[in-house]
Formats: sequence, C-alpha cells, structure tokens
Amino acid sequence: MPPGVELIRFLWVDLNGLVRGKGVTRSAYAARMHSGIGMATMRQAAALCDRAAPVPEVDGMEEVRVMADHRTFGLLPHAPGSAAVLSDLLRQDGTPWGACPRTFLRGAVARAEALGFDVVAAFEPEFTLLREAPDGGTVPFDDSLTADNDGFDATNDLVVALIRALRAQGLEPEVYHPEFAAGQHELTIGRAPALRAADEHVWQRVLTRGLARARGLRATFAPVPKPGFRGNGNHLHVSLWHDGRNVFADPADGLGLSATARHFIGGVLAHLPGLLALTTPSVNSYRRFQRGMFAGAFACYGLDNREAAVRVPSRLRGDESGSVNVEFKPCDATANPYLALGAVVHAGLDGVERRLDPGGPMAEDPNTLSGDELTARGVARLPGSLEEALDELLRDELLTSVLGSPLLEIYEAVKRADVRDVKGLDDEQHHALYCTRY
Repeated sequence: MPPGVELIRFLWVDLNGLVRGKGVTRSAYAARMHSGIGMATMRQAAALCDRAAPVPEVDGMEEVRVMADHRTFGLLPHAPGSAAVLSDLLRQDGTPWGACPRTFLRGAVARAEALGFDVVAAFEPEFTLLREAPDGGTVPFDDSLTADNDGFDATNDLVVALIRALRAQGLEPEVYHPEFAAGQHELTIGRAPALRAADEHVWQRVLTRGLARARGLRATFAPVPKPGFRGNGNHLHVSLWHDGRNVFADPADGLGLSATARHFIGGVLAHLPGLLALTTPSVNSYRRFQRGMFAGAFACYGLDNREAAVRVPSRLRGDESGSVNVEFKPCDATANPYLALGAVVHAGLDGVERRLDPGGPMAEDPNTLSGDELTARGVARLPGSLEEALDELLRDELLTSVLGSPLLEIYEAVKRADVRDVKGLDDEQHHALYCTRY
C-alpha cells in the first residue's frame, strides 16, 4: 500500500453505467481483499433516480460480495489520501454473479478465445467541460472551435494533469483535441485487451470528472448535456487477434478487411437494433442518436463514413495491419462499458460463426439518400427511442441468451423505470439530470 493512502474505494459500474463504490480503510484493505464488501442485490436494480426497480430476481434480503481486482489499483490525484480499485460482483460462495457486468464481458472474451481469437478494443469518449454561471447554472468552459489552438490553451492545466494521471495508472493516452461543440473535448486511449480496455475507460471517466471537480469545473460525458448541444459519443473500436496478428487485416482488400472482419461486421449489423438498448441505453441517448450528428444512425458500414453505424477507419501509416479495426459509432457513456463491449463482441462473433455477409460498403453520405434508396440498399430503420430499442433487444434471441438471467430481467426493469421517471421531467430537468449523473 503506498504511503499516505487512508481510504480505498471498491468501485463497480452499475447497469446505468454509473460508477458506484464502497470504501475501506487502509488497515482493513488486506482482509477485505479476501472477503470483499457486502452489497444488497437490489442495488444493482437501482434506476437513474436511485430508486430500486421492482425485480423479483433481486431484493433486500440477499447480498453479493464486491470483490476488488487488485490489478486495477490506482491513486486518485484529485482526492489526496484516497485510492481506488475496480471490482467484480460475486456470490457469497465466491462464484460469479449473473448480474456482474465484468463477468458478462469475460464471457464474451472466453467465447472469442474458444474460436481462437483475442479481443482487442478501445473506447473513444467525448466529454464537455462546464463552469458555473453567475445565475447558478452552468455554461461551457470554453467556446473554442474544433481543433482550435485556443481550446488547447484553455484546457492545458486539466488535460496535462489528466494525461499524467492516466499514465501513472498504466494507461496510454494518445490523441487529444477540442471537439465540435463549445466546451467539448476528446482524449483517446490506446488499444488494449477487452477487459483492460473497459477498465481503462472507467478509470478515464473517474479521473476526468475528479480532476475537473478539483479545479472548480464539471466534466460531463452525457450524450446531450444541454439543449441543442451536439452530442457526446463514446465510439467503440474492436479487432480480433491470433498469435499477435490482427486477423481483421487483409492488405489485398480494398478496405484492408479480411473475410473475418466482414463477417464480424455482418453480425454487428444483424443485431444492431437490439444492441442499441445496451450501447445507447438512455432516454437522453436518442437526443444525440439522430441523422446528421455523426452518431452512426444508419444501419450500414463504410470506409471513414461517420454517419454509418460501423465505420472502418483509415489504416495508420507504419501500423497498417495492427490499426485495422471496426468502429462501432452508436455508443455513448450512459452505457455500461462491459455490457456494451461484450454485446458487440457477441454479435460480431455470431457473424463470424455464421459467415454473415454485410453487403457492400456505403461510400456516400446516407443522409443524401431517400427512404426508398436506403431500403433498396438494405439500410434498415433503427430504433428511435429507448423503448423501441428495449423491444428489439427482447426480440433478439442471441442477445437475450448471452445476457441470461438475472441480468436480462434486472437490466430491462432498470431501463423501463428510467423511461417512466424521465418522462415526468421538463426539458431543463432532463438535461440537468443527465449532465449531473454522467
């Protein structure tokens, strides 16, 4: 234990993508690493307004253990004397609990390994920096343009501190720039094995929000934190590897894609309507998930096509094979990263196993095509609300099977409760809720 650490947070991510935790003192850490910390199962059914959704599978009469994974231990520079560790949710006998998101992702990784693949991934989150306004509300911290040098100057103190904190935790931050909207920024982390990539995304959120708060700012990853705001995404990059080789890469192909990569894309597109319930899983998500917002609102794929649900990014010079990946665009930070990544992997592997053909790539902007033209090209309509996405999820036999019980039942109950709660809010209350929570 590093000197000076007095409190260690055992963190987990709930089904709404919120980072929650319980803390132990320095003297209790060793024992609690072995025994864990008790948590009522009903806490995993907590909706966005923090009330437990009624689910027969969980109640206040049963506990699971919050078990820390010491490999994820890290200091919290914005909270002197505190550290944190990411955790699994286990049954009392030490076996995995079916509603543990990290366990779900491990299952997807194990399925890939059974097929001879290692899953490599990276998240690409956007966030908005806000400052307090004289009237007590919040306004964007800066009004710089996209990739504006003034934006770099405005955020230098925070961003440099964040980069240093991420590196201290073993992460590899790569590219930063001010984004489209006022106060909007993006810092990307390099690719990593799937579970580690999801863990790193959680750490990035924790450190970004904490370091901003320590400077009197608010960092929010909400899809649409303010009315009329161009949304924050959390694009998901995935590739499959075997013996250190990227099996998505084929230099002889026009897009650089192997047959395995195309089948993976075919699986993702086949399950896309149901996937949205796990990757754009909030009422607020669908204020961003609109055509013309670079949100991936069209069920197609294409080379560098930012309106397609699946984008094939250009290969990086000097890493032409290693950099080949598929970018899943309809994803945001209201998603639990373990569920989102695990579901996309399951969908893609289904395509690989069934050798699904994704059809030809979309070379043009799908916004320019008529409804009839989109239909002729096989571009299906996608859900326009969380309710529709949940209905599609329940119709998807693969996704319901891999989620299993009690995860599926709890997840649906939480999301239906969110829909009911948020419907009662006016526009200002709606955005304030998501801006604060995320």
